[in-house]
Amino acid sequence: MSLQKLFTIYSSIVVCMLLSAPAYSLQDNSSSQSNSSSQSQNHGTIEGTVVASNRTSFVVRSDDNQFHVFTVDRDTNKPRTLAVGSQVRVDSDQDDETGARHATNVSVTDQAQGSGPSGARNRNAAPIPPQVRNVENDIRREARRWRIGARTGVALDPELVMFGLHSQMGPVFSRNVYFRPNAEFAWGEITDMVALNLEGVYRFQHARRGAWSPYLGGGPSLNFIHQSFSTSASQKRDISFGNFDYETGFNILMGFENRHGTFFEVKTSLYSQPAPVLRLILGKNF
Repeated sequence: MSLQKLFTIYSSIVVCMLLSAPAYSLQDNSSSQSNSSSQSQNHGTIEGTVVASNRTSFVVRSDDNQFHVFTVDRDTNKPRTLAVGSQVRVDSDQDDETGARHATNVSVTDQAQGSGPSGARNRNAAPIPPQVRNVENDIRREARRWRIGARTGVALDPELVMFGLHSQMGPVFSRNVYFRPNAEFAWGEITDMVALNLEGVYRFQHARRGAWSPYLGGGPSLNFIHQSFSTSASQKRDISFGNFDYETGFNILMGFENRHGTFFEVKTSLYSQPAPVLRLILGKNF
């Protein structure tokens, strides 16, 4: 299969994946245990009972038995601990890509009790929907300051097939900025390349609860490139790092990442010919 056909198939799969990705919501369509009312309370105060709490997030069930997920960070004004069963009043400011809201102020109006009317309500209340539990897991995964990932893709001008590994560290400087160094290995008919990319990305926050969030990024690239114009099918290519020429460049990229860590990225390299002019990359953060 030629590289042109491989590129066409790869591009078609990525486009279909992006177009068919459903918008994500915390709403449970099969019951009234959803948090759909949070859309109408985007800038209000929510009162209810804490039904789950951890280091990075907590879940509040309001009096109408709807669930609201909140993230917390160093800017959140809250008690040291939020015990399950406590009555709270929560102020929040914006959604993130998981559909949760960022809590700015949390006030405990009634401490958790092991018995009594409050405890009876907790025992009789509906369980937390799986959708809400999934969001909690997504928040914990996003809160990890170091992640690893893998990537694969194709490049144009010259035509290459590529794969690579990367790490993601952050956020740094801002809650939306991440450092993502990566190594890419590529080969084609006449060109082989090893690229070490010291890239950073800025992830945009979604106002609505979508499955994909866009990002922009860039950074310097250290490219080791070997080109061979041998055409004999029987001739073996003897390649070592001593055959590679070094080129320094600068990468500019944009992409989309979903809440499970899968991302699609388009990247170009400047000042580093014969490095590829365009790269289409599909990857995953674990």
